[in-house]
Amino acid sequence: MHFKQITIALALAASTFTVSAQSADDFTEEDSLSMEKTMQTVTIVAGQPATRRMGGAINGTIIGQKELFKAACCNLGESFTTNPSVDVNYSDAATGAKQIKLLGLAGTYVQMLTENMPNFRGAASPYSLGYVPGPWMHSISVSKGAASVKNGYESITGQIDVEYKKPYDEEGLTVNLYGNTETRIEANVEGNIHLNDKLSTEILGHFENNIDNMDRNDDGFYDMPRVEQYHLANRWGWRGDTYIFHGGISGLKEHRMSGQTESAVAAGQERYRIGQHTDRYEAYMKHAFILNPENGTNIAFLANGSIHELSANYGNKLYDLNEKNLYAQLMFETNFTEKHNLSAGLSLNHDNFNQTLSIATTLADESETTTGAYAQYTYTLGSKLTAMAGIRADYSSHYDKMFVTPRAHLKWMPTSLFNLRLSAGKGYRTPHALAENNYLLASGRELVIEDLRQEEAWNYGISTAFNVPIADRTLKINAEYYYTDFLHQMVLDYDTSSRQIRLSNLEGDSYSHTLQIDASYPVIRGLDVTAAYRLNDVKTTINGKLREKPLTSKYKALLTASYKTPLEIWQFDVTLQLNGGGRMPDPYTMSDGTQSWDARFKAYEQLNAQITRWFRHWSIYVGAENITGFKQKKPVVAADQPWSDEFDPTLVWGPVSGRMFYIGVRYNLGRL
Repeated sequence: MHFKQITIALALAASTFTVSAQSADDFTEEDSLSMEKTMQTVTIVAGQPATRRMGGAINGTIIGQKELFKAACCNLGESFTTNPSVDVNYSDAATGAKQIKLLGLAGTYVQMLTENMPNFRGAASPYSLGYVPGPWMHSISVSKGAASVKNGYESITGQIDVEYKKPYDEEGLTVNLYGNTETRIEANVEGNIHLNDKLSTEILGHFENNIDNMDRNDDGFYDMPRVEQYHLANRWGWRGDTYIFHGGISGLKEHRMSGQTESAVAAGQERYRIGQHTDRYEAYMKHAFILNPENGTNIAFLANGSIHELSANYGNKLYDLNEKNLYAQLMFETNFTEKHNLSAGLSLNHDNFNQTLSIATTLADESETTTGAYAQYTYTLGSKLTAMAGIRADYSSHYDKMFVTPRAHLKWMPTSLFNLRLSAGKGYRTPHALAENNYLLASGRELVIEDLRQEEAWNYGISTAFNVPIADRTLKINAEYYYTDFLHQMVLDYDTSSRQIRLSNLEGDSYSHTLQIDASYPVIRGLDVTAAYRLNDVKTTINGKLREKPLTSKYKALLTASYKTPLEIWQFDVTLQLNGGGRMPDPYTMSDGTQSWDARFKAYEQLNAQITRWFRHWSIYVGAENITGFKQKKPVVAADQPWSDEFDPTLVWGPVSGRMFYIGVRYNLGRL
């Protein structure tokens, strides 16, 4: 077998673990051009842009480390500041739970992956954005609409896939230190050791602590929880000629503490406290067997498992959970010719929830085992046309039924100046109502959960990209439209009763229309500017009426500018966001005769900036977030009455803390 062919096959396999785990769709348009040159000359092409579009039929972007360095990016939830497509919002002002919004819909409809394997399910989902330290990440892939059937049936609005740094990356030790004016400190360590030319290992460590709680709006309730987290991971990699292995383990311990301030407690009353103690353990392994690198024939086996233990108190409500997840997949891929690719595989996902709640006598059995099989065909006609069609069939033990997931994608690029993508597909999701929304227990309202059906939705999308040459530079313009139509959905209902939060089945229509246009242009050497605008129309049937979904901004405008000096010693980054207003749940008259809240919330702006000074082996960065200082005036309803049924910290639509300054240092200590 020719040495160059083996080298190329291993390089492609190692970049995403294995070719069988990825399709041509996962490579960017820049990668496609680079790959053609690599195949001819066997050279390495470097210098990829900070953010780049995927090159296949699926519409998406890859956020690289250069883009992540434009902000502090202490964790995954803080990595989308400069991204026009993804919103990250607090779900409540008590626990610090955050959720991603993509295509105008909550993060439960975005499938979360780590290195192409589903992750962060159930109770992990409200806090998972804080479980991935920023310095651990190599890149983030964000795809929109119905994704590939390879990764399962759950993607409805898109996928977010995190690629960690690899054991076989450059050998050495890197340290990242961070602190801000909210008394938050962080320390991250990442070290690689190459034991020989095939075997490598990696140690990743993370520590963070919010030293003090703050109540800057003087409502008697802490603005954000105090979070103390320890996270440690060990990863291994073996790269042989025909066999590649990745594997690793990790452990996380986190404490979240919030609630009423001591000074706000009236004489003779009990202080309202919120505490969450989490222990999470993960393990994964990947095996790839390269059978024939000439036609990309590969077999791979992937598996990961997690144990998530949560012990929480929300006032006098006690919630304990032990959640176990196991995922396994067997994959096969081959190229019949340069134009025809076939992927097929089997998968198994098992979720087990052992949970108790002090205010409920019984909880529904939410354990589920889902087995499935899929096949996906891809036709590629050079760089001009890519067509991908996939179908999978799965059986759910919880619902005792078989369901089918079809998905199709098309990319047409008649010229390098223009391309068009079309997509259509179905998605399903099993709602784990209490585990995924346990932060709602912080509310004084009664939490009512119906016997929920499996969620089911269609997603359709069209996107265009234009590359317009102007003054020896390229203006990149993207425009896209997505429509999500729910057949079955779990509805979070604040409107039907002012004393209840209901998690109920959809009875009627529910949909999301999203239209977005963005443009980027290198104005001068070193200065890149991006502008974007997105319009959301999200409606759901609530109590028999089709209504605007509450706590959802109608639009978002984004302007970013990044400048590097000619020698790339200094870097300046500025991001301005304008978030549109939206509907609040129906207000009501409180016991003191006042209105609970306004019927709508107004638009608000946020300005972030950062300056980075680069040195040979290290860099220092200083910045500020929410420079405009905008804060939601009343993030906690009835904060002075936390034991009443009017108390509610879960109606958050904007920032809960004001202006914040930070400083950080990244240092590469070199080989160990």
